[in-house]
Amino acid sequence: MLNRQFTLSKTTSILSKYPDILVRVLTATFGATIIVLSILYGAWSYFGVFLFIAVLTQWEFYRIVQTPGSRPLKIWGSLIGLCLVSCSFLSISGKLNFDWLLILIPLGMTTFVIKLFQKNETRPFLGTAFTWLGIIYVALPFSMLHYVGFARGSYDFQLVLGCLLLHWAHDVGAYFVGVRFGKTKLFSRLSPNKSWEGSAGGALLTLLVILIGSNWADSLQLWEWLTIGVLVVVAGTLGDLVESQLKRSLEIKDSGHSIPGHGGFLDRFDGLLISTPFIAAFLKFFIA
Repeated sequence: MLNRQFTLSKTTSILSKYPDILVRVLTATFGATIIVLSILYGAWSYFGVFLFIAVLTQWEFYRIVQTPGSRPLKIWGSLIGLCLVSCSFLSISGKLNFDWLLILIPLGMTTFVIKLFQKNETRPFLGTAFTWLGIIYVALPFSMLHYVGFARGSYDFQLVLGCLLLHWAHDVGAYFVGVRFGKTKLFSRLSPNKSWEGSAGGALLTLLVILIGSNWADSLQLWEWLTIGVLVVVAGTLGDLVESQLKRSLEIKDSGHSIPGHGGFLDRFDGLLISTPFIAAFLKFFIA
């Protein structure tokens, strides 16, 4: 009886420290399972899942930045983003000539023309700027993720999966260590809940995953995985702060409620958006 009471008391204590932990864990497990299986199954399943995520993330960005006097072109901007992610994959996988990417330039320039025919908008150029920002901030990083997966010339699930696992390890470590031990604010002006202790916890868990995973992930050497780990920790943290700055400027708490316990897609993939271009550049110029 006493043991049962102690167990219930301990469980209650944990839930009080992490009030949404059950929802977060269940949602993360479900989402991670779909993503991991798609990466493992093959290039096309990986592409399909991440194209879906990219479009939803870009649409979410457009939804939160729109105002009555300035509206981004949500449908048109999302279509351009879809074309960018798709053409990048088809090009890097050898299914489409790279020159087809040039068609995205005239498509993008039409955003300025479309605004000429939209009425009742006091700041049309701001809407155009947000349309472009959604393409650059969201669609472009997702398209560069293909260059990570095909860094060796053909699709390599280890590269994509490894980068994602490092991101997840960093997020998990930062969250739990930050909640339990976080005292020193990392960037209080933008994100009062983030701490140096949490950042250190995320870095340590990322390092642990690298040391364990590098034993079977033979696509890269240990120093190469460690370099990617550094990029994940630094750029991933900055990406989180960038999104915090966006939300603070818009005076919102979460980018959405699409993912229970995690907010929106932008909340979940903010670190990946900033780190992916750096990882792709590292693999392109130093590894491939």
